[in-house]
Amino acid sequence: MSSWFKRKEKGIQTSTEEKKDTPKGLWYKTPTGKIVESEDLAKNFYVSPEDDYHVRIGSKEYFEILFDNNQFKELDEKLSAKDPLKFVDTKPYSDRLKAAQQKTGLKDAVRTAVGESMGKELVVACMDFSFIGGSMGSVVGEKIARAIDVAKKKKIPFVMISKSGGARMMEAAFSLMQLAKTSAKLAQLAEAKIPYISLCTDPTTGGTTASYAMLGDINIGEPGALIGFAGPRVVKDTVGKDLPEGFQTSEFLLEHGFLDFIAHRKELKKKINLYIDLITNQPLRK
Repeated sequence: MSSWFKRKEKGIQTSTEEKKDTPKGLWYKTPTGKIVESEDLAKNFYVSPEDDYHVRIGSKEYFEILFDNNQFKELDEKLSAKDPLKFVDTKPYSDRLKAAQQKTGLKDAVRTAVGESMGKELVVACMDFSFIGGSMGSVVGEKIARAIDVAKKKKIPFVMISKSGGARMMEAAFSLMQLAKTSAKLAQLAEAKIPYISLCTDPTTGGTTASYAMLGDINIGEPGALIGFAGPRVVKDTVGKDLPEGFQTSEFLLEHGFLDFIAHRKELKKKINLYIDLITNQPLRK
């Protein structure tokens, strides 16, 4: 039987020559199998309306969500990493940096900015997983530290949005030093009685979790986000036991007291500002 008759039997009327592929990026398929138009996804804060799945997004999208009219001043936007160890794995670290910068249009795995959110100033630092897995290197630590300094100087709240695979192995000890550095800066912010809100998104792991991600005056998670130090597979191999259902999800951490609450992305801006209003004894904003 010819291929034409096989197609006819299956109800396929369009000839191969006439078939047109769907433009790349027009549709998005969630892990649960739901298909969503990319345009509808963007309008819905990058949350699938079919199954409420929170799609991974980066600093560009979070800044749009949090800052009024997407107006903000980016801080230290040209800061870029060096290669002090001349590190080489499958390729030189310097080449890996250049490739990531060209692919993403970012300088490193975090962007920091200051702007108004619901009418009041806010400093926001947001990680980008697309840049070498959101790994924390010297530039990430330095930009976060400088952003905290701005919040302290201007006496305005600081928001940290984490999305990271952990410390950047290509910078070895230089990367690990950022855990202590950022934690010390946050201690200074606490001494100045300036609010610090930490938002943990999917995934928040490794050295990021072991430092600034879990040090917030209030710790928030996004629905279904993976949050932990080592991944579930590594933990299971280490302890040799089956893990509880939903282990290391936002919901699991909330139940066990590691998070204060889980915020749906549609409510994120409102919830963050509500907390700031309460802690600073300000009139509630609508």
